[in-house]
Amino acid sequence: MKLFFREYPPANSDKRQTLVILHGLFGSSDNWLTQARLLSNQGYRIFTVDLPNHGQSAHTQTFDYPSMVSDLAEFLREYNLQDAVLLGHSMGGKVAMNLAMAHPEALAKLIVVDIAPRYYDLEHYTIVDGLNAIGIDNLASRNEADEKLSAYVAEGDVRQFLLKNLQRKAEGGFTWKINLPLITQQLSNIGVDLQFPGTFEKPTLFIRGRRSSYVRDQDWNRITELFPNAKLETMETGHWVQAEKPQEFVDIVLGWLNS
Repeated sequence: MKLFFREYPPANSDKRQTLVILHGLFGSSDNWLTQARLLSNQGYRIFTVDLPNHGQSAHTQTFDYPSMVSDLAEFLREYNLQDAVLLGHSMGGKVAMNLAMAHPEALAKLIVVDIAPRYYDLEHYTIVDGLNAIGIDNLASRNEADEKLSAYVAEGDVRQFLLKNLQRKAEGGFTWKINLPLITQQLSNIGVDLQFPGTFEKPTLFIRGRRSSYVRDQDWNRITELFPNAKLETMETGHWVQAEKPQEFVDIVLGWLNS
């Protein structure tokens, strides 16, 4: 299937390196606008991609890592991005790690943001319950959606992020950009360990938030077993490292790419 993407051409042609950026669960390519512009201003060609069942990419019948890897590998081939740097946050980081194992020849480098190569007991079931409780067919306003979701998600900034998935219909009312029924049904597929065997020997950068529990100190042994050329950077943030401190995040990425 074809994936929706946004391309940000480089401000100059000195480097010509391409970065492909993957969002996390419930996200989209729109989430990376600030970071993509900062990186393209430094001479990098940027693609931000909507993963299947998110943003403007098509809804499918399967929501798991093997299918997302297959669609992403097709995207890289179609646009001749076989020597790109792949960067992914959270679920997007898991997609990126799985693709690196399945198709190591397709990438030059890998950047994984606040996720580790292991099983996770997801905390997103409450979020899914809240999104389903909104009642999209009878929703009158975004304020009503926020009020209903607040019973499940206390943090206002998280609700704001989630409700970016609401889209007004031309005939009135709202619809979901995400494939909420499929995500609800197959959410357990997202917490699983890596789905492809092997190691990725090329340069790899892991970036984690110190206030996040997604990448623990004890994960490092497994990380270096699978990614022996890995480096770890820790930022003073929570899980949304690139959103909390976008300039510092971009500076770390650029410093590593240019080293």
